[in-house]
Amino acid sequence: VELHNCGFWRPKSLLDMARFTLSFNSQHRKTHQDSRALWKHEAVQKHLETLSKEYQQVSHLLNADSINDFEQRTLRRRCADLSPIAAAFQEVKEAEREVQELEAMCRELDSRDEKQLLELALEEKETLDKKINMLCRKLFQLLVPKGKYDRSNVVLEVTAGRTTGGDICQQFTKEMFEMYENYADYKCWNFDIVNYTPAEIGGLHHAAAHISGDDVYRHLKYEGGTHRVQRIPETGLSSRMQRIHTGTMSVIVLPQPEEVDVKVDPKDLRIDTFRAKGAGGQHVNKTDSAVRIVHLPTGLVVECQQERSQQMNKEIALRTLRAKLYQQIIEKQLSQEQSARKLQLGTRAQSERIRTYNFTQDRVTDHRISYDARNIKEILSGKEALDKLINRLLEFAEIEAVTEYLENLQALEGGGS
Repeated sequence: VELHNCGFWRPKSLLDMARFTLSFNSQHRKTHQDSRALWKHEAVQKHLETLSKEYQQVSHLLNADSINDFEQRTLRRRCADLSPIAAAFQEVKEAEREVQELEAMCRELDSRDEKQLLELALEEKETLDKKINMLCRKLFQLLVPKGKYDRSNVVLEVTAGRTTGGDICQQFTKEMFEMYENYADYKCWNFDIVNYTPAEIGGLHHAAAHISGDDVYRHLKYEGGTHRVQRIPETGLSSRMQRIHTGTMSVIVLPQPEEVDVKVDPKDLRIDTFRAKGAGGQHVNKTDSAVRIVHLPTGLVVECQQERSQQMNKEIALRTLRAKLYQQIIEKQLSQEQSARKLQLGTRAQSERIRTYNFTQDRVTDHRISYDARNIKEILSGKEALDKLINRLLEFAEIEAVTEYLENLQALEGGGS
């Protein structure tokens, strides 16, 4: 291996390159592949080995003739829980053995006539690495109990913040709402607007939508919080002087289980009607079809102007109000379950600045996981780039959950010894 300009190591041959790549990937796997790094942890390996052995014992006991019906039902339930974990564990171990065999084979190859074989080995290792990362993540998802509301539909609300001069907050709020609408379309979810209050010059003050589909809350639960924008306004003095303005908007994501059983006393409600302000055809500004409901004991306010019928808007607004009241119950439960870990994605505090969209640098930064993504337009399009960012958050959350799970397990073992 030769040292070239700028201090970069450059292998002299394809064989050296193969050895260098395999060695580099092995040494730096922990930095770049979080699930893979956690998989290598001794406590994880020990726990998975224990579960795998328990699965074998349970399977063996199920075949015994001496157990009664009650014991058989109990063992079957436990077997069903352990079976996917044991299977995924064995799959990862098998894939890792294949990687080790490839590494050993590449170390033995020293003939230039075997370049093609080396290239194939590197391609196969890359495929195996991706497979192992996917299997590790699947394994950790199986290990940690699923979130109580992960499969729920949601009510998503966006609200423009304030800034000194310009209207970047309202414009950014509109872009964010459209981003989530496009993301719902990308994920094949239903996106029903229940409230839309536009700003005077094309932006958006506030909007809310009901999003339904598969695992909606699981994917959107970490979007709640304050989103910051840094950009040069398109009009006005700041645009001519190329001055960067900073603004914010907030996102609230409320899980909405199918049956929200919250009783609301009609005496506690003040119901107002007004003319719709958003898009909706010729009826807009001609009939008082929009509905605003104030829940007097809590001060909660909901609006709906989605439908032409005042009665339908009232029903939707009441459903949203029940969801918000139910959310207060959920928040208490979540706060009680909250971990004391420093990196805890589930704080969901609305005052917390979770993400910055810097248009001048074309960069989106998620501050909770110190993750930078380029190409703001791709992310705001609400498709693959946003999905990648959201999945990155989910993976970090899963790793945090597994780490906490193992710490609790170790604490219990320590307490029992």
